[in-house]
Amino acid sequence: MGTETLRVDAIDAGYGSIPILRQVTLAMEANESVAIIGPNGAGKSTLVRAICGLLPLTAGAIVKDGRPIERLPPHRRVQEGIGVVLENRHLFGELTVRANLETAQIQGARRKVERLFTLDDVCSLFPFIYGRLDSAVELLSGGEQQMVAIGRALLLQPDLLIMDEPSTGLAPKVLRHIAEAVAALRERGMAILLVEQNVALAAEIADRAYVMSLGQIVHEIKPGQWEGIMRDQAVLQAYLGG
Repeated sequence: MGTETLRVDAIDAGYGSIPILRQVTLAMEANESVAIIGPNGAGKSTLVRAICGLLPLTAGAIVKDGRPIERLPPHRRVQEGIGVVLENRHLFGELTVRANLETAQIQGARRKVERLFTLDDVCSLFPFIYGRLDSAVELLSGGEQQMVAIGRALLLQPDLLIMDEPSTGLAPKVLRHIAEAVAALRERGMAILLVEQNVALAAEIADRAYVMSLGQIVHEIKPGQWEGIMRDQAVLQAYLGG
């Protein structure tokens, strides 16, 4: 067994009086890659918002490296080592790529970590950035913006990177770049939590997965089970809606 980096313990959360998450429990270790998969409306993005502090819990706990964080605001969770790439990216479109990345560098400098991610590291992961540092983000393609968003999250110096639906609307070539980047990040010891509808991408990136349906965890895909899952259309239909 490794060192547990994140535990979500029987959490409930929702919007106003509308409950979405119901008794969701999951855990992951340092340097582990875990996917959260399920159909639209399963509660996957709501779970991300709860973990990163954008949605308060009504029950349960979230523990990072042995410390409860469910009462911390989002910026404090960043300081605890959680980097998040939200589905809509939240980049500053009118600013340059360099400015977007530098805002994260300033905040990430407050983290005391052994090996800092640098701008050169980000450019090594996504080489197109070298030539686009002084371009406005709004002029980039969707795939390029996604890679800038991942780079920005890395410059916050996380040890856990959460990516919410990174494949949405992206071409296969871009997804290949992202999968290769995730492999490189894992070599550096980073834990990855991938929230994704693209089961093939999840199977490639993740050691194991939790399947969500109607705000609950309904199944766990363990290491070594991916191949059988991908071959079984009945299972795919039952758990993933297709």
